[in-house]
Amino acid sequence: MNTSYWLVKSEPSAYSFADLISEENMTAEWDGVRNYTARNNMQKMKVGDKVLFYHSMIVPPQVVGTTVVVREAYPDDTAWDPSSEHPDPKSTPEKPIWFMVDLKAKAKMKSPVTLKDVKAHPMLQDMALVKFSRLSVQPVTKSEWDCILNLGDPEDLN
Repeated sequence: MNTSYWLVKSEPSAYSFADLISEENMTAEWDGVRNYTARNNMQKMKVGDKVLFYHSMIVPPQVVGTTVVVREAYPDDTAWDPSSEHPDPKSTPEKPIWFMVDLKAKAKMKSPVTLKDVKAHPMLQDMALVKFSRLSVQPVTKSEWDCILNLGDPEDLN
Protein backbone atom coordinates (compact mmCIF):
# COMPACT_ATOMS: atom_id res chain seq x y z
CA MET A 1 0.00 0.00 0.00
CA ASN A 2 1.39 3.39 -1.01
CA THR A 3 0.87 6.10 1.55
CA SER A 4 0.18 9.61 0.32
CA TYR A 5 0.72 12.77 2.31
CA TRP A 6 -1.58 15.78 2.58
CA LEU A 7 -2.18 19.03 4.41
CA VAL A 8 -5.59 20.31 5.51
CA LYS A 9 -6.22 23.85 6.66
CA SER A 10 -8.74 25.14 9.13
CA GLU A 11 -9.33 28.38 10.91
CA PRO A 12 -9.10 27.47 14.61
CA SER A 13 -12.09 29.70 15.34
CA ALA A 14 -14.14 27.41 13.07
CA TYR A 15 -12.53 24.04 13.90
CA SER A 16 -9.19 23.58 15.65
CA PHE A 17 -6.86 20.68 16.26
CA ALA A 18 -7.96 20.86 19.91
CA ASP A 19 -11.56 20.37 18.69
CA LEU A 20 -10.46 17.25 16.80
CA ILE A 21 -8.67 15.88 19.86
CA SER A 22 -11.82 16.41 21.94
CA GLU A 23 -13.98 14.37 19.51
CA GLU A 24 -14.94 10.80 20.35
CA ASN A 25 -12.03 8.58 19.26
CA MET A 26 -10.28 11.82 18.17
CA THR A 27 -12.03 11.31 14.80
CA ALA A 28 -14.16 13.73 12.80
CA GLU A 29 -15.63 14.35 9.36
CA TRP A 30 -13.62 16.82 7.29
CA ASP A 31 -16.62 18.56 5.74
CA GLY A 32 -17.47 21.97 4.33
CA VAL A 33 -14.85 22.00 1.57
CA ARG A 34 -16.27 24.12 -1.29
CA ASN A 35 -13.30 24.42 -3.64
CA TYR A 36 -13.09 22.06 -6.62
CA THR A 37 -9.31 21.55 -6.46
CA ALA A 38 -9.46 20.84 -2.71
CA ARG A 39 -12.41 18.48 -3.29
CA ASN A 40 -10.50 16.65 -6.02
CA ASN A 41 -7.50 16.30 -3.72
CA MET A 42 -9.76 14.93 -0.98
CA GLN A 43 -11.20 12.36 -3.39
CA LYS A 44 -7.66 11.03 -3.92
CA MET A 45 -7.14 10.41 -0.19
CA LYS A 46 -6.99 6.77 0.90
CA VAL A 47 -7.35 5.14 4.30
CA GLY A 48 -3.96 5.31 6.00
CA ASP A 49 -2.81 8.47 4.21
CA LYS A 50 -1.05 10.89 6.53
CA VAL A 51 -2.26 14.46 6.92
CA LEU A 52 -0.75 17.62 8.42
CA PHE A 53 -3.26 19.80 10.30
CA TYR A 54 -2.65 23.49 9.65
CA HIS A 55 -4.20 26.43 11.48
CA SER A 56 -4.85 29.31 9.08
CA MET A 57 -6.12 32.85 9.64
CA ILE A 58 -4.17 33.18 12.89
CA VAL A 59 -0.87 34.85 13.68
CA PRO A 60 1.27 33.02 12.98
CA PRO A 61 -0.38 30.41 10.72
CA GLN A 62 1.13 27.02 11.56
CA VAL A 63 1.15 23.22 11.32
CA VAL A 64 -0.03 22.07 14.74
CA GLY A 65 -0.53 18.32 14.41
CA THR A 66 -0.89 15.21 12.30
CA THR A 67 -3.87 13.08 11.42
CA VAL A 68 -4.60 9.98 9.39
CA VAL A 69 -7.40 9.29 6.92
CA VAL A 70 -9.74 6.67 8.42
CA ARG A 71 -12.58 6.93 5.86
CA GLU A 72 -12.23 7.76 2.19
CA ALA A 73 -14.27 10.42 0.39
CA TYR A 74 -18.06 10.19 0.65
CA PRO A 75 -20.82 12.74 -0.05
CA ASP A 76 -20.76 15.81 2.20
CA ASP A 77 -24.34 16.01 3.46
CA THR A 78 -23.77 19.52 4.84
CA ALA A 79 -23.98 20.74 1.24
CA TRP A 80 -27.67 19.92 1.02
CA ASP A 81 -28.48 21.08 4.54
CA PRO A 82 -29.80 24.66 4.25
CA SER A 83 -29.01 25.29 7.93
CA SER A 84 -25.32 24.36 7.54
CA GLU A 85 -22.58 26.97 7.21
CA HIS A 86 -21.86 26.01 3.58
CA PRO A 87 -25.05 24.88 1.81
CA ASP A 88 -25.01 24.36 -1.94
CA PRO A 89 -28.47 23.95 -3.50
CA LYS A 90 -26.89 22.42 -6.63
CA SER A 91 -25.63 19.47 -4.56
CA THR A 92 -28.20 16.79 -3.75
CA PRO A 93 -28.13 13.32 -2.20
CA GLU A 94 -28.79 11.93 -5.68
CA LYS A 95 -26.07 14.04 -7.32
CA PRO A 96 -23.55 15.14 -4.71
CA ILE A 97 -20.97 17.71 -5.74
CA TRP A 98 -19.02 17.95 -2.49
CA PHE A 99 -17.30 15.23 -0.49
CA MET A 100 -15.66 14.74 2.88
CA VAL A 101 -13.25 12.31 4.53
CA ASP A 102 -12.87 11.22 8.13
CA LEU A 103 -9.65 12.12 9.93
CA LYS A 104 -8.24 10.80 13.18
CA ALA A 105 -5.79 12.84 15.26
CA LYS A 106 -2.41 11.13 15.65
CA ALA A 107 0.14 13.59 17.05
CA LYS A 108 0.47 17.13 18.34
CA MET A 109 3.48 19.23 17.37
CA LYS A 110 5.64 20.08 20.38
CA SER A 111 6.87 23.02 18.29
CA PRO A 112 4.25 24.19 15.78
CA VAL A 113 5.78 24.81 12.35
CA THR A 114 4.88 28.31 11.18
CA LEU A 115 4.39 29.40 7.59
CA LYS A 116 7.46 31.60 8.10
CA ASP A 117 9.45 28.46 9.09
CA VAL A 118 8.20 26.68 5.96
CA LYS A 119 9.08 29.57 3.65
CA ALA A 120 12.56 29.89 5.21
CA HIS A 121 13.48 26.19 4.95
CA PRO A 122 15.39 25.23 1.78
CA MET A 123 13.74 21.79 1.58
CA LEU A 124 10.24 23.33 1.67
CA GLN A 125 10.58 26.04 -0.99
CA ASP A 126 8.43 24.11 -3.50
CA MET A 127 5.78 23.03 -0.99
CA ALA A 128 2.20 23.61 -2.15
CA LEU A 129 1.61 25.57 1.07
CA VAL A 130 4.06 28.20 -0.18
CA LYS A 131 2.66 28.34 -3.71
CA PHE A 132 -1.06 27.83 -3.06
CA SER A 133 -1.47 29.17 0.46
CA ARG A 134 -5.27 29.48 0.22
CA LEU A 135 -5.95 25.87 -0.90
CA SER A 136 -7.59 24.02 2.02
CA VAL A 137 -6.58 20.46 1.01
CA GLN A 138 -3.22 20.04 -0.68
CA PRO A 139 -0.64 17.37 -1.43
CA VAL A 140 2.60 17.08 0.51
CA THR A 141 5.64 15.10 -0.62
CA LYS A 142 7.23 12.47 1.61
CA SER A 143 10.37 14.61 2.00
CA GLU A 144 8.24 17.66 2.94
CA TRP A 145 6.32 15.51 5.45
CA ASP A 146 9.58 14.28 7.01
CA CYS A 147 11.01 17.80 7.16
CA ILE A 148 7.88 19.24 8.82
CA LEU A 149 7.90 16.42 11.39
CA ASN A 150 11.58 17.00 12.07
CA LEU A 151 10.90 20.70 12.69
CA GLY A 152 7.73 20.15 14.75
CA ASP A 153 8.83 17.18 16.88
CA PRO A 154 5.35 15.58 17.07
CA GLU A 155 4.18 13.83 20.22
CA ASP A 156 1.87 10.84 19.69
CA LEU A 157 -1.59 11.21 21.19
CA ASN A 158 -2.27 7.47 21.53
